[in-house]
Amino acid sequence: MAVYKKDNTWYIDYYVNGRRKRESIGPSKELANKVLQKRKVQIAENKYLDVKKNERIPFGGMTKLYLEAYSKPNKRSWGRDELSIKHLNSFFNNKYLHEIGPLNIEMYKVERKRHVCPSTVNRELACLKHMYVKAIEWGKIDVSPASKVRLFREENQRTRYLEEEEIERLHEACSGHLKPILITALNTGMRKGEILSLKWVDVDLRNRVISILNSKNNEKREIPVNEDLFQALLRARKNPESSYVFCNEDGVPYRDVKTGFKGALKRAKISIRFHDLRHTFASRLVMKGVDLKTVQELLGHKDVRMTLRYSHLSPDHKKAAVEKLSKRMDTYMDTKEDFGQLLEKYGILNPLQNSNTENALVAQLDRASDCGSEGWGFESP
Repeated sequence: MAVYKKDNTWYIDYYVNGRRKRESIGPSKELANKVLQKRKVQIAENKYLDVKKNERIPFGGMTKLYLEAYSKPNKRSWGRDELSIKHLNSFFNNKYLHEIGPLNIEMYKVERKRHVCPSTVNRELACLKHMYVKAIEWGKIDVSPASKVRLFREENQRTRYLEEEEIERLHEACSGHLKPILITALNTGMRKGEILSLKWVDVDLRNRVISILNSKNNEKREIPVNEDLFQALLRARKNPESSYVFCNEDGVPYRDVKTGFKGALKRAKISIRFHDLRHTFASRLVMKGVDLKTVQELLGHKDVRMTLRYSHLSPDHKKAAVEKLSKRMDTYMDTKEDFGQLLEKYGILNPLQNSNTENALVAQLDRASDCGSEGWGFESP
């Protein structure tokens, strides 16, 4: 081991496990000697910071450990991690954990974005980031190369929900076993997994309430049963040998309703996902004046920011608040006296001189080419 100077910088030179190491220290020889002594101690105690880094831990082995030791025991959504890891393994499988750097992860981002949308890449990166967090906790590695890798920006898209006429068409297009499932989704906002795993013991028809004991957030929530859902549950086909609300003739709960739902959508000529029924439930509540806090509780959102996506559907309270200002200003401002003269000044009433002033203004604005009304139609995702 040695200390030497090159130009105006002091370096230390030493060996670890037969491999030569050099470090640039700075202009101080005294500091270089102290760092060298520290390295000697670290090597002697097997605590040198590169010891763990040089352990040859296959990436595939770490992903398997993450799934079995953390994801499956702790997460209901471990299936999503399993899918993410499948794609991560295909790209990093020939590398050891310590060989992967930020540049490798950036290259993965670029490659995956060629095949899937940014949100999908972000879910996979989130899985990778957390896997490295656990690897550090478990002493497998010292530093995460994914910590400074940024996720893609995701564009906000309009939440898709069904109009009343679309709900009727879809209901008519559903087969017998699918109709009560559709009605449950539209009147409770329950997730598909919550609906298909629902048991009669969780349904209190006397008090008209459904209890969700094993939600996505691992928190219990209760959903009132309205009249439409009450009637649908009473008419639902029941199997005395099964505890599940929605099951086949043998009493086995439906694993999925993807095929039947896809067929109903095709017959109804509607394009949505099953999860959009949950959006429809929330959207209809908001449009009928239900406050966002109540909607948040019914949906089981931990963070109100998840519920705020529906806030634009309820503009009435904002309009009413602004109108209060107008009424207050009427007490000390004469806002009506010169209204007609003001309109004439700007030529707004020329085409409609004989019409009521305010109605004429509304009609004029309705026909304005730049009012943006052409973009108000319902948009599919």
